[in-house]
Amino acid sequence: MSSFIVAYGTGEGQTAKVADRIVAALADRGHDATSVNVSEDGSDVAVEDYDAVLVGASVHAGKHQEAVVDFVSDNREALSARPTAFFQVSLSSATEEGVDQAADYVESFLSETEWNPDRIAQFGGALRFSEYGFLMRFMMKQIVKRTMSDVDTSRDTEFTDWDAVENFANDVAAFVEGRLGVPAPASDETERR
Repeated sequence: MSSFIVAYGTGEGQTAKVADRIVAALADRGHDATSVNVSEDGSDVAVEDYDAVLVGASVHAGKHQEAVVDFVSDNREALSARPTAFFQVSLSSATEEGVDQAADYVESFLSETEWNPDRIAQFGGALRFSEYGFLMRFMMKQIVKRTMSDVDTSRDTEFTDWDAVENFANDVAAFVEGRLGVPAPASDETERR
């Protein structure tokens, strides 16, 4: 069993949902995993206390949360000493047309923080029209009509591919198990024998 911390920043809660799903997938493999919102508790995280670190951030107006940028920059040396992964949540990742833009956001983040994670993933975000104020709801509806004309703006929509999130978590876990020499968890088939 390895210890994982999933440190993230979120704007509207979707990145927190992704972090929680990653924690659940890691726990299902038998690892000790916890998540922390670095915008609230980042200074309390001692990266050195964990075998592996996953960092997640969402993109708003082309930027990641400053708390996540600071967390990675402040912990760059400790991050380089252990297996790491980065995941990004954005609306750009929700469309084929936006994938290149989402990749540019990742490159900018990695360049700004001078960090080289072992694994990277990009996930679609969510539109929470019911939670936006009047002006934000109006602006988002206009943007969606131009860029995602098939989306119903009268209701909230989630674009996250949850199978991809679990596959990413399992890929990271397998990488960490291999790098640290931790035995892979027994499958259900092995346990039945």
